[in-house]
Amino acid sequence: MDTDQFEQAKNATQGFLDDLYKWLAGFLPELIKAVIILIIGMWLSGVLSNVVAKAMKRAKVSTEVVTFVHSFIKISFRAVVIVAAVGTLGFDVASLVTALGAATVAIGLALQDTLKNIASGLMVLVNKPFKVGDYISLSGYEGTVTKIDISNTHLLTIDNKEVIIPNSNTTVNNITNYSSQEKRRINLSYSVAYGTSIEKVRRVIKEITSAQDKILQDAEPFIAVGEHADSSVKIIVRVWCKTSDYWDVYYYMQENILKKFKENDIEIPFNQIDVHNS
Repeated sequence: MDTDQFEQAKNATQGFLDDLYKWLAGFLPELIKAVIILIIGMWLSGVLSNVVAKAMKRAKVSTEVVTFVHSFIKISFRAVVIVAAVGTLGFDVASLVTALGAATVAIGLALQDTLKNIASGLMVLVNKPFKVGDYISLSGYEGTVTKIDISNTHLLTIDNKEVIIPNSNTTVNNITNYSSQEKRRINLSYSVAYGTSIEKVRRVIKEITSAQDKILQDAEPFIAVGEHADSSVKIIVRVWCKTSDYWDVYYYMQENILKKFKENDIEIPFNQIDVHNS
């Protein structure tokens, strides 16, 4: 490379660096502003959503509504912050919003299930088929509702598993809410041998139900012959209790029926096969 070519390359490089420096000198302050807007805006979105959530809690608003509104405010505020930061960099915000609107339609079509979950979440908050703390059956799962957010319902099963169910399932599947009523009926069935005195069985079961304070006595326990089975008589028992006492009463009945039947010589038959040699 001769001297003239070297000088030309040097001048070209110097010109490029000068232009880059001028561009950075003009752009860098705007970039710093945009970063500051993002940092402060994201922080404020968290603060604002938390303030609103605390105010709603003080106003005794239900937990699921608080969770939903908290998520909605945070997401909405952050979207505004991002648009403001981009506008600071010199982009045409109006064109950007228009483009975002068109993109939102396209994304909405692609994310129909997500939008359906959000709409279903709103329906849950309005209609209140269940609330946080209720024990429900939904989409083949049973558990206590721990959270209802913008897209999903969270259940905690009795063996401590978290199940996350899309909110859209609440509008297409049956929901059984075991906690919505103050009282629940426990349906039980026991087998006794043919020849057993039904009156004696009834008396023993009444003694068991009367000894348990959690069984509501204002609704008389129902005891009757339910079926003449192949090797036993089925006795059905129906008792009422507070919903919160359901499992305590259920296990009490199972344990004490076995104990009291043995004490009173009431036979509980089981299937047997007799084999005879010819």
